[in-house]
Amino acid sequence: LLGTLLCFSQRFGIAAYRKYSSGSRYPNISLSEPLPGIPKPLFASGDGLEKYETRITTLENGLKVASQNKFGQFCTVGILVNSGSRHEAKYPSGVAHFIEKLAFSSTAQYGSKDEILLTLEKHGGICDCQTSRDTTMYAVSAEVKGLDTVVSLLSDAVLQPRLLDDEIEMTRMAVRFELEDLNMRPDPEPLLTEMIHAAAYRGNTVGLPRFCPVDNVDKIDKNVLHNYLRNYYRPERMVLAGVGIEHEQLVECARKYLLGAKPVWGTTAVANVDLSVAQYTGGIVKMEKDMSDVSLGPTPIPELTHIMIGLESCSFLEDDFIPLAVLNMMMGGGGSFSAGGPGKGMFTRLYLNVLNRHHWMYNATAYHHSYEDSGLLCIHASLFNKYSIKYKCISAKRIFHRGYITEKRLTTTALKGCAYIITDHMVLQAQL
Repeated sequence: LLGTLLCFSQRFGIAAYRKYSSGSRYPNISLSEPLPGIPKPLFASGDGLEKYETRITTLENGLKVASQNKFGQFCTVGILVNSGSRHEAKYPSGVAHFIEKLAFSSTAQYGSKDEILLTLEKHGGICDCQTSRDTTMYAVSAEVKGLDTVVSLLSDAVLQPRLLDDEIEMTRMAVRFELEDLNMRPDPEPLLTEMIHAAAYRGNTVGLPRFCPVDNVDKIDKNVLHNYLRNYYRPERMVLAGVGIEHEQLVECARKYLLGAKPVWGTTAVANVDLSVAQYTGGIVKMEKDMSDVSLGPTPIPELTHIMIGLESCSFLEDDFIPLAVLNMMMGGGGSFSAGGPGKGMFTRLYLNVLNRHHWMYNATAYHHSYEDSGLLCIHASLFNKYSIKYKCISAKRIFHRGYITEKRLTTTALKGCAYIITDHMVLQAQL
C-alpha cells in the first residue's frame, strides 16, 4: 500500500489525494487522464466497407428513390409528395388536412384501416401520415424482412385510396373536433404559427391556412379530393425514401409497385400545378379570446398575452440556411417551468437574457420555419397582459440587438451576417 501511495504521489503530487471523513484516501485523477493500472480499452471500429451514404435513383417515370442503410432489424420507409396547403389556391382550403386524416383508410387491396394495421402488426410495424405547408408524408416503420409488404402497402395507400362516403364523413367529424380543440387548448403555439404565416404571406402560398376552415368542412368531397390528387400526386413529385435498408432492394420494390402503378383518380397529360413563389408581405394579425372557462383543473389558466414576432429568413436551399439554424439554436428558450439543465436550453440567449431577468415572462421560444423559396424566424412569448408593451421593447433591445451576439459566440461569418439581418428587418408581429 505504501508503495502504491508513493507511486501516485510521484505522478500526481500530494494534492492529488482527497481525504474523507472515514480517513481513507483515493487519487484525485483528472478525467482527461487514464486510470493507472487499467488495461488499455479496445474499441470496435468499422471495416470501412459501408459508409452509410445517402443514395438516390430516379426511375423512368420520374419518381426518386432515396435510401440510407443503417445497422438494425427495423427500417422506416415513406413516400413524400411535394404537396401541401400552399398548393390549395385553386381549391377549398383544407384539402391537405382532409388527405392527412383519410390516409391509410380502405384501399383497393385492403378493405379497412384495421386490415392495414393487422398486416403491419405481422411485421411489428406502425404507420402514420403528416402534412405540412409544402409536403405530405406517408411513412411506415417495420422489420426489414417485411419491406416488400411495406412498399406494396404504401403504394396502395397513396395511389389507390377508396375515399368512401362514410370515411369522408368520419373525417369531417375528426376535422371539426380538431378545430374545436385547437381553439380551446391552453398551448396557443399551433394557432400562433398559423397566424404568423397568415400575416407574413398574406393570401399566398405558405400563408394559406394549413388547417381546414370551418366553412370549408362540408365543401370538400370525393370529387374535390380526386381533382387535387390528379394534379399533385404524380410520380415526378414523389420520393420513396428509406432508412435501414439496402438501396438496390428498395429500388427493386419501387419498380415492382410504383413504376407502372395506375392511380384510382386517373392521369392527365398536363398537370395543373400551382408554381407560385412565396411573396412576403408582412403585417399584423390579432385575435382576442376568452379563456376564463377553460381550465385543466381547479386552478384557472393565467390571463396571458401570447405574442409571436417574426421576420423573413432564407429557404432551405440557400447557403444561409445552416447559419440561421445555428442562430435558432443559440436563441433557444422555452417555458418558465421547462428548465432542467444545459441540455434543455438553460444557457441559450432567451433563457439568459429574457426568462431569467423578467419574472413576468412565462415563455420565450425561438422557431425557424423554412421552405423551398422562403422562411420565417420567429420568437413566441407568453406574458401577463400589462407587460406586453414592455416585452416589445425587450425584443428590440435584447433579442435583436447588434451587439447581442459577440464575436466569441459566432461560429461562421455567415452567422454574423444573419445577426445583422435580424436587426434590420424586424417588421412582422402577430399577436393573440
